[in-house]
Amino acid sequence: MNNYYSNKLKAEKLKRVYEIAPPRVKQYFEAEINFVANKIHSNDLVLELGCGYGRIFPSLSISCSKIIGIDTSLLSMQMGKEMLGSIKNCLFTQMNAVQLAFPSDTFDVVVCIQNGISAFHVNQKDLILESLRVTKPNGTLLFSSYSEKFWNHRLEWFQLQAEEGLIGEIDFEKTTNGNIICKDGFSATTFGFEQFDTLVQNLDKASASMQEVDESSIFCEIKKAAK
Repeated sequence: MNNYYSNKLKAEKLKRVYEIAPPRVKQYFEAEINFVANKIHSNDLVLELGCGYGRIFPSLSISCSKIIGIDTSLLSMQMGKEMLGSIKNCLFTQMNAVQLAFPSDTFDVVVCIQNGISAFHVNQKDLILESLRVTKPNGTLLFSSYSEKFWNHRLEWFQLQAEEGLIGEIDFEKTTNGNIICKDGFSATTFGFEQFDTLVQNLDKASASMQEVDESSIFCEIKKAAK
């Protein structure tokens, strides 16, 4: 995953990113969580990639048997453990999303939302294949990125982050077409329908579908075939 989230945008700073979000962006957060929650069953074991401080844990924990979050930022996860210690079916573990230390066929649902497919800055094909490996037969993978329709709201939110010093100053000469570039090296790209379609073509023993949610997210849902 991107070292920016491990070294700079972590713990309290990461939490602040979500606190300062405008109302339309907070609506986007809720729409993503609700979409995922509707795909989860009460006996499911869920894995979240890039969990940070467990922002979505309270909402999803009531829908599943257990949720395990992995992240590369130890400080973010330590803060999450302090904040969510009373929720017994939420666990954190430090791990890289393309090198998961779980056995194959472990999880019912694997979740990677809020543009993790781009934000992790890893090989996206490797990310999909490793996620599929740890997913049970008949299990589900949920990856999301931003809708083109959400660009102005997203840019406003990132401008607020830059003004608070959470990320670097935005380079507006390079920021365009869904890609936000900051002068300190931070970048936030986007994964669209065509990119998802290219990525999931010819997956072995899996099928994929895509849809827009709330005019803010694009979701790619991958179903692992039965054995």
